[in-house]
Amino acid sequence: MIADNNDLLKDVFVIIPTLNEEKAIGKVLDELLSIGLSKDQILIVDGHSTDKTREIAINKGVKVILQKGKGKADAIFTALEHVNRSYVMIMDGDYTYPAGHIHDLLRKAYEDKCDEVIGARVWGRSNIPLINRIGNKLLTFMFNMLFGTKLKDVLSGMYLVKYDILREITWEMKGFSAEVEIAAHTASTGKICECPISYRKRIGEKKLKIIHGLSIGRDIIRLVWRYNPAFFIFMIGALLLIPGLGLGAWVAYHYFFTGIKYYVKGLVALSLALVGFISLILAILSLYLKRMEYRILSRLREIAERVK
Repeated sequence: MIADNNDLLKDVFVIIPTLNEEKAIGKVLDELLSIGLSKDQILIVDGHSTDKTREIAINKGVKVILQKGKGKADAIFTALEHVNRSYVMIMDGDYTYPAGHIHDLLRKAYEDKCDEVIGARVWGRSNIPLINRIGNKLLTFMFNMLFGTKLKDVLSGMYLVKYDILREITWEMKGFSAEVEIAAHTASTGKICECPISYRKRIGEKKLKIIHGLSIGRDIIRLVWRYNPAFFIFMIGALLLIPGLGLGAWVAYHYFFTGIKYYVKGLVALSLALVGFISLILAILSLYLKRMEYRILSRLREIAERVK
């Protein structure tokens, strides 16, 4: 039986990474307190703001610490030693994410036994800049393809994670890649879920830029190397298809239209194309085997829960 909202809230600890959020942080904290969270369940991890972010949070009675390092990933890592609950809610301090959805994410986690629940921004997507929407869609598609998930919004800034999962992560990725590193680890070792949420217009200056999107894409590739190296290696081999087919087309053109026969180059082209094609097949096979592994692990966890 699932507990009511107030009982569920007792299990969550909220981490809010901030950097110059003086215009929004007061409203964010007021909203969190209004839904039933206590002040000792909220932690502001400030990235050395130059405005009044820390002063406003302190005046609200919420604990504030300065993060070690730089960027969102380091902020979350810094906060972990202060967590004293089984679930961690990570959310931005720009007032874009309604605090009331914390109930929804917690209930989803308990009902479906999820290790991570991402708040998928379903309503209010018009408040996300067009270029960010396009980038988010491409990066989510890329993540789903490589990790065998069916997520709609892997880069959402509001998500609930089990504390034990966060402690397992090596935190190699930096900055805004924190979301994909957490999601990649959860998808590879546990159960990742989504819950629809609304998204409001940001208060204050936007920090996510195009260059950050490129960095996130690069880090998704790095995470594939960590969690599915066979797929990564075979995909590199599959790139041999490109020069193989290109050289083959060149040899074929001369053979049919100029009468010149390049036997050695034709053999090289055929070899490259075959190696690339075989590597591509093996990459696809390794991807499906990894997805099968995820499903088997998921079923084993379900059996273990029933036994308990």
